[in-house]
Amino acid sequence: MSVSERIQGYVDDNDVVLFMKGTPVFPQCGFSSVVAQVLQHVGVKYQSYNVLEDPEVREGIKAFSDWPTIPQLYIKGEFVGGCDIIREMFESGELQQLMTDKGVETA
Repeated sequence: MSVSERIQGYVDDNDVVLFMKGTPVFPQCGFSSVVAQVLQHVGVKYQSYNVLEDPEVREGIKAFSDWPTIPQLYIKGEFVGGCDIIREMFESGELQQLMTDKGVETA
């Protein structure tokens, strides 16, 4: 299975998935930490994928999304963005609205 197929499977199998450096409990970069905190604040259940544990995915996710940086957030199979976009969407209420529009449960 190619790295692209692995990533596609992970995105398809989870309503909300965050490709990040580290884990939500122990993020390994500030940008990943911010996105994990936003998702926790919104109260959404999500899966995270620690790209530091898988060099193929770490590089492959950049080509998969055509986005050069990590973290990367996917909601219902759609690439939403990285740290700055997620933070801006959260602050404006767009992220919460997107979750509602996509049928993703939040607290």
